[in-house]
Amino acid sequence: MSIYEHIVKRNDDWALEGLKRQVQEKGPFFGGVAEPSTGLPSPSHLGTAMFVAIWAAAIVNPDSSLYRSKELLAGLQRGIDYMLASQHEDGTISPPWTNMHSPPDTGFVISGLAQVHELLLREEWPPLGAAASSLRLFLERTVPAMLSGGCHTPNHRWILTAALGFLYKLTGREELKERALQWLAEGLDCTEDGEWTERSNGIYNAVSDIALIYTAEQLDMPELLEPVRRNLKMMAYLLHPDGEVVTDYSGRQDFGVKHHFGPYFLAARWMAQHDGDPELAAMSELAGELLDHPGGLPNNVLTGLLRLPKLKELSIKPAPLPEVYRVVLNKGFNRERYLSDMDKAGHNGVIYHSRLHPEFGAPVARIRNGESSATVMTEGTSFFALRHGAARLLAVQVSSSFGPGFVKMGTLEEKGSGYQLSGSEKKGYYGPVAGEHLPLSSSGPVSPWYLLPHQLRPVTHEQAHEVEAEVQQTEQGWSITIRCRMSQPMMTQLSLVFDGAGELEGEGLQPASSSLRLWSSGIVRYGQGEDWMEIEGASLRHTALGFNNVAYPPGCLTLLVNLLTPYDHTIHIRLSGKGAAKEGES
Repeated sequence: MSIYEHIVKRNDDWALEGLKRQVQEKGPFFGGVAEPSTGLPSPSHLGTAMFVAIWAAAIVNPDSSLYRSKELLAGLQRGIDYMLASQHEDGTISPPWTNMHSPPDTGFVISGLAQVHELLLREEWPPLGAAASSLRLFLERTVPAMLSGGCHTPNHRWILTAALGFLYKLTGREELKERALQWLAEGLDCTEDGEWTERSNGIYNAVSDIALIYTAEQLDMPELLEPVRRNLKMMAYLLHPDGEVVTDYSGRQDFGVKHHFGPYFLAARWMAQHDGDPELAAMSELAGELLDHPGGLPNNVLTGLLRLPKLKELSIKPAPLPEVYRVVLNKGFNRERYLSDMDKAGHNGVIYHSRLHPEFGAPVARIRNGESSATVMTEGTSFFALRHGAARLLAVQVSSSFGPGFVKMGTLEEKGSGYQLSGSEKKGYYGPVAGEHLPLSSSGPVSPWYLLPHQLRPVTHEQAHEVEAEVQQTEQGWSITIRCRMSQPMMTQLSLVFDGAGELEGEGLQPASSSLRLWSSGIVRYGQGEDWMEIEGASLRHTALGFNNVAYPPGCLTLLVNLLTPYDHTIHIRLSGKGAAKEGES
């Protein structure tokens, strides 16, 4: 079965699933598709709007088993009617999770449904006329919101430009293009190596990529494809052997969550054909093989393939993807220069309903050797992660009672066959506000704490906490050394977080909870299936199970190495098939 045939089959399956979940009772939810998590429909790009695209793609596709299905057509019309009923007077929609009257969430829907509208008009089947007219009405109603609406997050800007582009092509209104150009004038937030602000390999990279492809297409701005190209090229080095993407340092909700490369399919396919690039072709093939769902809007794969039939099959031969490499991403990015200019921006470090993402552009090392895949990272709660076949060490973290919390590594330098990292924290105390800066309330009957200008307090007794880490690749696996020269005793914890699907065994383990293990001595082994890791380097200098602001993920197995300052401590990780003892040997 070809990738295209596989996509058609999955789309048919989900079309029937959506029809089964469609609300048939008259009322405010009539025609919507109930979501399993809530039991209620949503007009969002992952809700009913997505099923409108899935149904339409089946109806207009001669290769679908549901081609021109009258039952599906009736469901499609009900779904579009629900979208119209859910649309506010200002043209926006409100997804149920948050973001009421949301221009960006409306933008996600517009870019997908505009493509559906194109497909319906292209299909010369008179029964589709009413659905096409209703869909156009929904799209035209969104124009005022797109001309005036704003965003929360970096990727929302490109979702809005794509939506504005599709509406511009639909209506011909120049002010829509002008609004898109206003957003684009802010500049594109992508490093030379291809990293977007949110560092979200599992979700928002693919969102930004497809949105800018559509913006470039609709507004005839091919220069917008360059950051997409860079991001896709970068992603070739952020794949584990099974097609899972690296999410260990994400700045969004995919952080530490398992995501595969499937959502990149349309962007990789589009760019592979556009550039004639064999590596991007291979990436699109990998993504296609992993697809298990048609995708939310505007990244619905079958809609994209039907709209641009040349994408159904590759016209170039794929090249092998890299399986053995050592790279440092963002190695040449002058992050310090940009951070030093932050004060000049005038926002004083405050941004509402979003984050500033100062970790953008921080260096990340990726090491791959066949079935072994390692990540060394900065500006995250973890600085090392390792996959060895089915055995998954999800995170290596260092935390302390200084902050308290996880220590983020701020620098990364290559050192021989490994990497040198360092992280530093400062913490002090704050003196009284000088009299000339005190507000009137300070001399009144009540002086609320929150009215005092705390930013003007002088710092006293400031202390520094500096941690170094050295991660080295060895013949048998890896070694990790952490150091701190602080003279007075301070509790520190090195935590190794393993996938809960495996087993962690060793004589020196002391269960502290269902998921936490203190480690006093000996060698422990973590394994899943035939793949395993042996770890040496126990320490139990204190018995704390954690510190404030430190949370270990449920459903995982976390091994705790408890240290006291000063320390210079090494753990060794020996991998199966790397010269280690055979099963049963000591």
